Parts: sequence; structure tokens; C-alpha cells
Amino acid sequence: MNNYASDPGGQIVLTRVDDFADFLLNWSRKSSVFYLLFGLACCGIELMQTGGPRADVDRFGAIPRASPRQADLMIVAGTLTYKMAERAKLLYDQMPDPKYVISMGSCANCGGLFQLSYSVVKGVDKIIPVDVYLPGCPPRPEALTQGMLKIQELAMQERGWLRRWFKKGRPERQPMTIA
Repeated sequence: MNNYASDPGGQIVLTRVDDFADFLLNWSRKSSVFYLLFGLACCGIELMQTGGPRADVDRFGAIPRASPRQADLMIVAGTLTYKMAERAKLLYDQMPDPKYVISMGSCANCGGLFQLSYSVVKGVDKIIPVDVYLPGCPPRPEALTQGMLKIQELAMQERGWLRRWFKKGRPERQPMTIA
């Protein structure tokens, strides 16, 4: 049995209510990505530049939030130390589901220039799950804009997420790297 039913004239097409609800919820999530302001080092300056008038991510529906309880995207921009990793995990846990993470810059991805230091985490993915990696030192605002568009694509592709989150928690997603 197919998912669609139509009248004999072919004028009306009805879909399953679940498919329509998934589309409507995903479209609303895609169109209003609230990102958490979490700039740790020099990549934080590029994060601020992305929110400025030149890059203007507001036109894509991405709005900065200062509270993790109102954000659904965390952008870890810069060098993450072990002391700050506890706070990053706490902020991530306070975010409502569904939530996404962008790792911005070489220091956030793998420790970067400071990876030999005893106090630097060798990648944000050791602490929290990451969806999109942005390489570079620091990545340009255009790369962050493209990363946010990838997050919007992820939000639109999810199906049946409401049932999944209530039953099992966060689904496994493959991380992406913006080249």
C-alpha cells in the first residue's frame, strides 16, 4: 500500500498525517535556528562577524541566543580547555532536543596549534557529539554560513524525530566537514 491516495480525477493528493507533520515541524525548525553564543578564542571574533551586517545570517533564520534553554544549535568556536569542557557539556545538556553542534576552527576540531598542551581538549567531539566540522584557523564567516545551511538541511531530512526522541534519545548522525 502506498503512502498517497488521490481522487480518480487526479486533482487532490493526500499524504499521511505523519509525513505532513514531519514536514511542517522540520520546516519550522529549519527556518528558525537559534544558536548559542559560545565563542572561546579567536574563532569567536569570526562568529561575531558572521552575525554582523556583512554575512547577516539573520536572513536564513539564524538568531543568536544567550541562554542554552532557548538555543537549538551550539557553535563551539575556539580552543576548548578541560576547565571549559565541563561548562560546555553542562550547556549542551541544558539545550532542548533536537539539538545540533558545529565545531568551528582547528582548535575546536582537534586541538589545533595547542594540541600538545596538557590543558587543551583534543577535539570537541570527545565531550559532546558534533554534527558539522568547520576547518580553518579561523574559518571565514562564509564557511560558518555554509555550516548553518548544512544544519538546516539536517533538520529538513529528519523523519519521525518526535517519536524517536521520546523513546531513545538523540539519533545517531554522521558528522560533516565543510571544505
